[in-house]
Amino acid sequence: MKIGVLCSLIRKEEKLLFEAFRERGIPFERIDDREIVLELHRRQWDYDVVLERCINQSHALHTVKYLNDCGVQTVNRYEVINTCGDKILTNLALVRDGVPTPRVAVAFTPESALRTIERMGYPVVLKPAVGSWGRLLSKVNDREAAESILEHKETLGSYQHSIFYIQEYVEKHGRDIRAFVVGDETICAIYRTSPHWITNTARGGVATDCPITPELDDLCVRAAHAVGGGVVAIDLFETEGGFLVNEINHTTEFRNSSAPTGVDIPAKIVEYVVQVAGEQRRQA
Repeated sequence: MKIGVLCSLIRKEEKLLFEAFRERGIPFERIDDREIVLELHRRQWDYDVVLERCINQSHALHTVKYLNDCGVQTVNRYEVINTCGDKILTNLALVRDGVPTPRVAVAFTPESALRTIERMGYPVVLKPAVGSWGRLLSKVNDREAAESILEHKETLGSYQHSIFYIQEYVEKHGRDIRAFVVGDETICAIYRTSPHWITNTARGGVATDCPITPELDDLCVRAAHAVGGGVVAIDLFETEGGFLVNEINHTTEFRNSSAPTGVDIPAKIVEYVVQVAGEQRRQA
């Protein structure tokens, strides 16, 4: 069984995954995405499975697409990475499969974005379609703020800032939920608590254990399947009407989640990777 781990910088998560492989006596090969060269006419790769842990989204997308086209199984697959890496594609998949989400609208000019915000009603949240760690999020409370933020985005001028992703603001009363799905199981979840409206642990949110109820498990597995399955982290809001799926992350960070939940997340990921490798061998 030959397993590769595609990554660049070795963060705490990658160190924990490497330890989990070694503890189980499972050999693996680190593939540095800063060094790899994709020779497009070379179609033979002898990996049974490659675990993708790239920081750079473009590196992940192109390398995994290449490997999948060469017949190499990856965790996650190209379609999952592509969908989860774009909030618009994620929401389209969730809405298509009937997974409850906050209301979202997408506009392509400042003028249409402003009309949409006014129609949705304040406050709203403006997000970049591509991004993570709670960066470049704006809570827009009134028209004056909306006009200012839209002007700034237009002035920045990049492709990403010309797409206006507008989400209704959901009052989460100081916390939200991040749940971890591996295959067909929600293995654990945390509450992320913060006095700030952005509760990401990367921005100072505090992680505590969140019990996995049948309702939460069912919704998270449905959300994971909507984007293609594999290993994903799902962010949810609690509302009076039930859970709403906010975002899905395809290269999940878990350094702050194993301790409060008591679940060995890297071990679960490694076991799933080995399972995928075994299935690949049986089909070969």
